[in-house]
Amino acid sequence: MEKDAMPAGNTNIGTLVSTAEIRILICYLLAAIGEPVPGQMLANVLHYEGLANAFEVTDAIEYLIKGGQLQVADEQAGTYLVTPNGKNIADTLKTSLSMTIRERAYVAALKMQTQFKNAKDNDFAVTKEDDRLFLTCTAKDGGKPFMSVKLLVGDHDQANLIKEKFLSRTDLYAKIMELITK
Repeated sequence: MEKDAMPAGNTNIGTLVSTAEIRILICYLLAAIGEPVPGQMLANVLHYEGLANAFEVTDAIEYLIKGGQLQVADEQAGTYLVTPNGKNIADTLKTSLSMTIRERAYVAALKMQTQFKNAKDNDFAVTKEDDRLFLTCTAKDGGKPFMSVKLLVGDHDQANLIKEKFLSRTDLYAKIMELITK
């Protein structure tokens, strides 16, 4: 395929540099996941994994929406679903992508989807008390809080970093419960 896309900040083997391949990969991932996927998170994940440039992914998403292969699931959340037309493209053309690319992208997208779901089940609040900044992370079950952790943080950047780590650690609750109940 023609190399018409910018690489993802590097020229590693496995970086997609064809807009057509990026579009196929997006359709493949959304069809495989089968649930609404946040477009910005998908762009970031594919970029950080070195698979595709984030700007190219964003452009591809817009192109696929206009072409009827993707649809907006929730405009406010920025999530997208693949249409039957997009699934058809994914099924027909997925073999044009290497198995390694598909596997790397799928694993990364599943991690991203888990983080997205975790974000819905958690609340985060940054508060200032006595000139000190605190981050409160609250885990919910069925919309009701069941665990909160309040941490002293240095600044908003550190609070955001801790929030991302909190969301990415799906085993965190189990580990805390194990530690305090032993």
